[in-house]
Amino acid sequence: MNMESTTKMVSDPYAVDIDSLDFSDGRLFETGLWNSYFERLRNEDPVHYQADSPFGPFWSITRFDDIMFVDKHHELFSSEPAIVIGDMGEEIPLEMFIAMDPPRHDEQRQAVQPVVAPKNLAAMESLIRERVAKILDGLPVGEAFDWVDRVSIELTSQMLATLFNFPFDDRRKLTYWSDMAAGTPEITGGDVTNEERMVALQDCLRTFNQLWQQRQSELEIGEAESFDLISLLLSSDKTDNMIERPMEFLGNILLLIVGGNDTTRNSLTGGLYALNKFPAEFEKLKANPALIPNMVPEIIRWQTPLAHMRRIATQDVALGGKTIKAGDKVVMWYVSGNRDESVIDHADDFIIDRENARQHLSFGFGLHRCMGNRLAEMQLKIVWEEILKRFSNIEVIGEPTLVRSNFVKGYSSMTVKISR
Repeated sequence: MNMESTTKMVSDPYAVDIDSLDFSDGRLFETGLWNSYFERLRNEDPVHYQADSPFGPFWSITRFDDIMFVDKHHELFSSEPAIVIGDMGEEIPLEMFIAMDPPRHDEQRQAVQPVVAPKNLAAMESLIRERVAKILDGLPVGEAFDWVDRVSIELTSQMLATLFNFPFDDRRKLTYWSDMAAGTPEITGGDVTNEERMVALQDCLRTFNQLWQQRQSELEIGEAESFDLISLLLSSDKTDNMIERPMEFLGNILLLIVGGNDTTRNSLTGGLYALNKFPAEFEKLKANPALIPNMVPEIIRWQTPLAHMRRIATQDVALGGKTIKAGDKVVMWYVSGNRDESVIDHADDFIIDRENARQHLSFGFGLHRCMGNRLAEMQLKIVWEEILKRFSNIEVIGEPTLVRSNFVKGYSSMTVKISR
């Protein structure tokens, strides 16, 4: 398959015919041009059919209410076989519960849901706060450093290691595997090579096979039951033999890694970037730290860490004056719906005391709503509480480096300087 975009990127999407624009181009997010592209779609053709793209033809759903409709009607729009715009590839044909329909989806999700049950979140809070404090206390004051590496990746990799009961010293492997999972041009318009992805995912499968065998042995000799994700899969009669289906096992492991990594990691960076772009909001926050709980969902809306989710129409569906045919690929652009001015006032602005801040699409809706949303919010809340205790300011120096992907809306680096 030729993965070159069918069109050239233009800095002004209003200057060309709308049908000549490629909304699947991962470079839109790498360059920051995405917002103007999707603004035009919302204004002129909110349910838009793109006949030609490197990923084949697809519909772009760009308004808040239309995205909600698609997300909530899983009987009309199937998640199988993938939730990214491209296919996962025949070399490693991953299966994962987010890309399944009921009843398989429900059975597998229910097996791991207890890891983020309220009592477990309460138990994790003190550990997260302890780790956040240690990370922040180790940062250099008055010197430029990379916030993504020193804070965002470090905190999320530590949290993932806890959720999986993964060897702590090897935790950065989890971040690397997350980056590799859907980073190729064929899957999300990224810049990871197929060879690199293949080697990484084979290493991931081998490592988690060993962890599975270890947990199984511990259960068999009567060691205390654990609430890490591997132990939970082993403890459910719906998933206790998943190891025998390696692509399903690997797919679900990667889903849980990506879910635990990308939302929090990129919101940790995006929130700081937003406060620097809107300095009056930063001053408002410093003057009133009680705004943190309301700011957290505003960060997640403004950042929108995952730009889209894909579905396949199961039957002909009328939407926005168009007819989506059975079998058509449908892409819900969360990143566009979260900037829909018809639903969210001043949607491009970052407003930490925004009313109805939880009115956003970043976690999805319906049966596929993000399982770890409360954990992500708790981590962000704790980080900002601890930052305000320690530092008078964190200045972003220059523009951050963004990830090339039409799926993960993220940062690869952001240089900052801290003041006491």
